[in-house]
Formats: sequence, C-alpha cells, structure tokens
Amino acid sequence: MNAPVTPKAFKVVGTRPVRPDGVDKVTGKAIYGPDFVAPGMIHGAILRSPHAHAKILSINTKKAEALAGVKAVITSADFPGQESKVLAGGETSSNQRDIAQICMADGKVLYAGHAVAAVAATSEAIARAAVALIEVTYEVLPHVIEVEEAIAPGAPLLHADMYTKGVEPASDQPSNAAMCFTLARGDADAALARAAITVTGRYKTPPVHQGYIEPHACVASWNADGQGQMWVSSQGAFDIRNTTAAVLHMPIADLRVMPLEIGGGFGGKTTIYLEPVAMLLSRKAGRPVRIAMNRQEVFCGTGPAPGSVADVTLGSDADGNFVGLKVEFWSQAGAFPGSGVHSGVMTALGAYTVANAHVRGWDVVSNIPATKAYRAPGAPQIAFALESAIDDLAVKLGMDAIDLRLKNAVRPGDPGPMRLPHGAIGYVECLEAAKAHPHWSAPLGANQGRGVAGAFWGNYGGPSTAAVSLSSDGSVQVTTGNPDIGGSRASMAIMAAETLDVPYESVRVAIADTASIGYSMLTGGSRVTFATGKAVVEAAQNVRETLVSRAASLFGVDTAEVEWHGGAAHCLSGERKGESLSIGAIAAKAGQFSGTITSEVSINPLDYLPGFAVHICDSEVDPETGHVRIVRYTAVQDVGRAIHLDYVEGQLQGGAVQGIGWALNEAYVFDAEGRMENPGFLDYRMPVASDLPMIDTVLVEVPNPAHPYGVKGVGEAPIVPPLAAVANSVRHATGIRMRELPLSPDKVYAALRAAD
Repeated sequence: MNAPVTPKAFKVVGTRPVRPDGVDKVTGKAIYGPDFVAPGMIHGAILRSPHAHAKILSINTKKAEALAGVKAVITSADFPGQESKVLAGGETSSNQRDIAQICMADGKVLYAGHAVAAVAATSEAIARAAVALIEVTYEVLPHVIEVEEAIAPGAPLLHADMYTKGVEPASDQPSNAAMCFTLARGDADAALARAAITVTGRYKTPPVHQGYIEPHACVASWNADGQGQMWVSSQGAFDIRNTTAAVLHMPIADLRVMPLEIGGGFGGKTTIYLEPVAMLLSRKAGRPVRIAMNRQEVFCGTGPAPGSVADVTLGSDADGNFVGLKVEFWSQAGAFPGSGVHSGVMTALGAYTVANAHVRGWDVVSNIPATKAYRAPGAPQIAFALESAIDDLAVKLGMDAIDLRLKNAVRPGDPGPMRLPHGAIGYVECLEAAKAHPHWSAPLGANQGRGVAGAFWGNYGGPSTAAVSLSSDGSVQVTTGNPDIGGSRASMAIMAAETLDVPYESVRVAIADTASIGYSMLTGGSRVTFATGKAVVEAAQNVRETLVSRAASLFGVDTAEVEWHGGAAHCLSGERKGESLSIGAIAAKAGQFSGTITSEVSINPLDYLPGFAVHICDSEVDPETGHVRIVRYTAVQDVGRAIHLDYVEGQLQGGAVQGIGWALNEAYVFDAEGRMENPGFLDYRMPVASDLPMIDTVLVEVPNPAHPYGVKGVGEAPIVPPLAAVANSVRHATGIRMRELPLSPDKVYAALRAAD
C-alpha cells in the first residue's frame, strides 16, 4: 500500500532480485569471524571476573605461563597507558580510557564477566585450561544493578572521579549519574496544570541483548615491523581500526582491518572487545591469534541495550489536543557512560506536536556490562512509556487510539525534536494507512485485545565512500566500505544498475578492507542505503558521463548529441546518427582513452530524513496462566522508497519480532551477587517462528527529495513501536495497565489475580 504520492517509474528500484550473498550463505561457504584461519594461527581465551564489583589486588600468571602450549599471557599491564579522550565512533562517541578498560580491567572489575587476563596457546582447550590457572586476588566491593538503586543516596560508586555533566549548578560530588540531557519548550508544568485530562505513570524496561547468532570473534596478527592486520566480524571495519589503533597507540596507517561476513549485529558489533587483546597476544607470541567468544561470554562480557525507568505525564484539552508533556528518563548505562540518552530524549518529541514539553534524560552507571546500541538506541524504551500514556489518554477521552495520534501527529514543516522543521515525512500517511488496514477493524476473540503504537527514529547520514568501475566487457564493479548487514549489497547493485541503465545481474558488489577504499562510517543508524547509496549513485553518474564522453568521441559528435539509455550510448546527429555503442563496446576501448572507466566518491550527506512507523498488535491472554500469545501483527512504515522490496519488508518484520521478544520474554536476570543467571539462549528466551504469527507489512512511500531514489533509512524504526503496541494490546485484553516489561506469564498472572 502506497501513500498518495506519484512515484517515478524505475526499472530496477523497487523490485525483488536475488540477493548477491544468498547462495554462499545458505550453502555454508560464507566466511564469518569464527571461520577464518590464518597460517600459523594460535588460539586465545580470556579470564573474566566472577564478581560484579571488586578491586584487583594481584594477578599471578606463572602457572598459566608454565603450561605446555602456552605462547603468551597478558593483563592490563601490557596495555599502554590511556588518557581520558573522546573517540568518535559511528553515531556516538566514547572515552578511550573506558574502551580500553572494557577490553581489560585495570585496577578493579565493574561487572561479572569483566575481562581480567588473556592467554594465547596452540589450541583453544589449552588456552582455556591456562586461563583457569591464573590466580587473581580480589577485594569484593558493594555493587549496584538497578537504575533506581544506583541513583539512591549512599549507593556504591563505580567511579570516584565521575561528576554529573549537564546540570546547573555544576555537581561537586561524585555520582553514578554520568550526565543529564534536557530538551524543553514552553512551560510544561503550567500546561499540565490547566489540562482537561492528564495521565501519569512510571514505566520500566530491563536490559536486553541484541541476540545476534554469531558471537564476537577476530583474528589478529602483529608483524615484526610493527604493522598489523585484523580479520573481524563487525559493523564497521574503519571504526574498529581507528579505535583499536588509539587504544594500542598505533598509527592508524599501521593497522589494516579486513571485514568478514557478519552473522548479526543490530548495533552490538559497533565497538571493540577482543581486538586489542588479540593484537597484544599476537605481538607477544609472534603468531596470529584468534579469539572467539562463547555464548556465555557474549551475554556477560558485551553490551546489551540499556534498561530504563521513565516517569511520564501527558495532558490534553477536552478535544484530545496535547497541551503538555513531562518526561523524566533514567537510562542504565552499565559500567561506563554512554547509553543513548540523547536519542531517547529526542524520541519523546519526534512524532507529536506538543507546545509545552520538558524531557530530561539521565545516563546512569551500574555494575552490568557497558550497554551498547540495539537498533534505535534509547528509542524503544521511551516509546514504550509515551505510547502507553497516549493509549491511556485515548481511553480517558473515549477516542479512537489512531484518531488521537492523527490529531497530534507531526506533519511536514512542524518542528522536530531540535526545533528544526520536519521535511518530507509520512507519519500521517502511516497512521491513515493503519486505520484503513483491515486489521484495525477486524473482530477480536475471547480474551483478546488490540493495541497500536507509533514511532519516530531520527536516522542518519554520515561519511561514506564508494567506487564504481567497469570491466572490459562492460560488467560493473561496485566497491564500498560498509559490511552488509541488512542487504546493502543488493541495494547498492540496484542503484548502480538503475543509474547506468544496465541489468542488475551485470553488477557485482565487493566490501573492501580499510586499505582498499576511503573511510566509511560504520553500518548503523539506518544510514547505509541512504548515505553510501548516494556515493554509489554519484560514482555511477560519473561513470555514465565518461561513457557518454567517450562515445561522443567515437561517434565524432559533441556530448550533447549522445543519449544514454538501455545500457548504451545512442548517436543523435552526424554521419553516425542512429548508431549505438553498448557499455561493453565502450569499455573495451579503454586503451584508446585515458584508461579504465572508474570513479570513487566520498561524501558526508546530512540531508537524511527521519523514519516513522505504526504497529498494530492483537494479543490473547490466557486468564489461567497469564501467558500472552500474539495472534496478529501489522507493521506500517514510511520507507521513503523501497529499493529492494524483500529486504525492506524483512527489516519491518525483524524489528517487530525483536520488539515482541523485548515486550514479552527477554530480560537480563541477576542473582544477589550481581551475576547474570540466564546467559544462554535456553534461558534467555528469544521468540522463535512458532511463537509468532506472520508479520504483515505496509510500505508507505513518501520519498526523500534529497536522495536520487527517495531513500530513507528503514532498519531502526521497526523496533521502536512493538514494546508499546504489545503492552497496549494486553491492556485492552485484560483491562489492566502493566508498566514493567517483560510481560512474562508470572507478571501477567500476578496482575490478573491482584485485579480479581
């Protein structure tokens, strides 16, 4: 279903061609991080803390070093000294000192699973046996897990030198609140005081893992000349290179990073954990070293999405016009700051017009692994709270839940979170499409309820480099620096084929290493099809201009007398009028000109547009057990223009499934000592196919005029609405508003019994 726009006719854009990497992946030939083998490679293993918070008094590695087959042992003493310095990395930035301490604890451990020492040996079994021989003496300290406990007076401090940034007057006492970020407009308190109707509530979400199937893995080789290579599973080889080089005090040019296939990331593979450790082991051992995490290490040693607590008060007049909004939001950063508070705060103000609003977010550290991005970082947590409050307001007003959102939805020209006017956005069209969908008016069965939720995600552009070159037979090679996570090979090939007017099957796409193409920001932020796609299109346009120029020379006419279509140059005048030269014929004559036809383009586009989505969920609640079953689900989204229909639909479906898991099942569970109790897929309950209905999708196309093919990022908006859509459906099935996720059977059952 399309929005009421007139799409331009395309030959390849908007089709469903076969994915370029599909055959290798389904036949097992694709090389992922744990698959890669370097000549002479040995194996690494990491010793991790059993304590959530403790000083490291001593580390004795002598027994491990004496074990036959052990080639190297390292601790934090092998790392160069780190300064407190902000490193840019993708959409966000991190402190270099914090990154180094995540890779290897220095002085004290801050969560159970924190790396303490590492071993390299001739086999993984020997490496793990050696790790068990390392003797560490700890002084156990009080720990704190939950956000509310971490900000309570007298809470154990993780960092004695951390003072809250962004508050006035400036803080003079150390705190677990790393920073505060506020967006305000008008007078929220006064507006809420005069509102005809208000709703208020405290909403809680737990930390949840991204759930990528492939664990973190890398192979590192530090050469005798001081230069190094790494083969990694990551969302951005350039940022992995830059960050690792900074932590190891290496010149960036001395480190070359080769991206391997990636078996899922969702934001969780945008940083480093193993890479500096493997490099230092390699330098000490004189051999390439591979380290691959097991599943328990992934859960306990890498960053989940932050848990959160949000207090929301929303008010409207008697007609349902929002008049005031107040949000206080605490985000669980884990052991080190950086939990996505900024994007969470902006999400609260992205989808609706509210003249009077005060939204404040706090970045709070606690003794769990430092949290990381999970698709739209910070947004699902805020959307859960806000969209639940909107649903409660609709009930109080006696209004249709979609009509209430339509009344207040942002439109083109309305101010966005940072007061800049929205461009060509399609939130209204999404809401209208959702209301017109048969799902919204379908009858419900016994114990069933229907919920709806909207979503905003800011999207991003960022630096990207792409090259397009022609072989002598006219086939097209596209090269980028972005790992393919959500179908970028296919989308790049489609846009190159469309621009050159050649068959999709004649285009090949390669993902280059850091020494083979210019810098590209990581694959994240829903940016690659937009930003890297623009670079591909521009490079293809340059190639097309060169083809026309060379054809004009061969025809003996001016370039204005040559027309390009159908993958060929057509002469419009002169003695050769009516003749044509195919792309292969022109490419084959490279020797008569200045050489091979190629173009490399580096850009930093900032004319991206946000994404909007609306999800409808029907759930059925078993009154005897509290089990919630999703019986129908529809995801509607403004996708700009869908480049590859299957991939875009898959992004919407995947985000919905992950959000449903977040809403119903998933959570980090800690024992009294601060250790994770469910670090594996058997106990950490992610939804599988049998848990879910078919996810219906509706693609609303409101093209971005700043992109040649109208692209808007689509990968992150789909995970923003499901938490609230599911919670709202349960509220309508039971009549009970539950404000703490996950809505697991025990919690729902307890709420049902309490209501009885």
